[in-house]
Amino acid sequence: MIDIQNQADERDVPLAKVGVKGLQYPIRVLDKVNSVQYTTAKVDLFADLPHHFKGTHMSRFIEIFHRHKDDISMPRFLEMLRDIRRELDAESAFGTVAFPYFLEKKAPVSGLPGMLSYECRYHGSVRSDGKHFTVSVAVPVTTVCPCSKAISDRGAHNQRGIVTVEVELGPFFWIEDLITIVENAASSPVYSLLKREDEKFITEAAYDNPKFVEDLVRDVYIKIKELEQFPRFSVEAENFESIHNHSAFAYAMYDPQAGKDGESFPEGENHE
Repeated sequence: MIDIQNQADERDVPLAKVGVKGLQYPIRVLDKVNSVQYTTAKVDLFADLPHHFKGTHMSRFIEIFHRHKDDISMPRFLEMLRDIRRELDAESAFGTVAFPYFLEKKAPVSGLPGMLSYECRYHGSVRSDGKHFTVSVAVPVTTVCPCSKAISDRGAHNQRGIVTVEVELGPFFWIEDLITIVENAASSPVYSLLKREDEKFITEAAYDNPKFVEDLVRDVYIKIKELEQFPRFSVEAENFESIHNHSAFAYAMYDPQAGKDGESFPEGENHE
């Protein structure tokens, strides 16, 4: 059959990215406690397109991803991108896989179990001159305002927040370990199931451990840096303030190559 995509294009306009976006697919990922867990991902896959090609073969993105869906571990993610680059005869391939990651958490006093979801994302690129890969996880937490506690005769305002950690892949690590670091740095973790005795415990424990959004980012940053596992990483926190109609926000990035704070990870470099 005729292959329209492979026909020549005379407009002389190369495309940096072409592909599929918003693909929803069941996947299997590694789980520290249960070996693996099944979840549903939202997937974006792209490749570059030289100026002389009319189009790319969109179906091949799906074919390749389907082959890898049962093992989208961190190393295999880059293998999948290499397959896209090779089979589409592209200079570069890019991909993002975002998915909820579920952990069972027991309430601190009653011990009753419940499931909590954490939003995770793999993002990477493979080019002829190198590769780039990061993993991010968003962790919900509770914080109590130190200023409110210091100036109030009764109580202090608290709020739920989200701490997002993004790390550049170095040695193998577990997502659960990053989650633990974040939750330990907060005034309190959050839970899906709490009885009255649990709520009392959390409220009092958080009150005794107030944290500004700046404290939260700095404490997580220090703990991740102490691991000496990641070439680069970033930590950001957003508190959904309970007494303001806006959020409080803080961000820090570790990048020894840049020698100063940055706003995002540069892509395309090869960090073995």
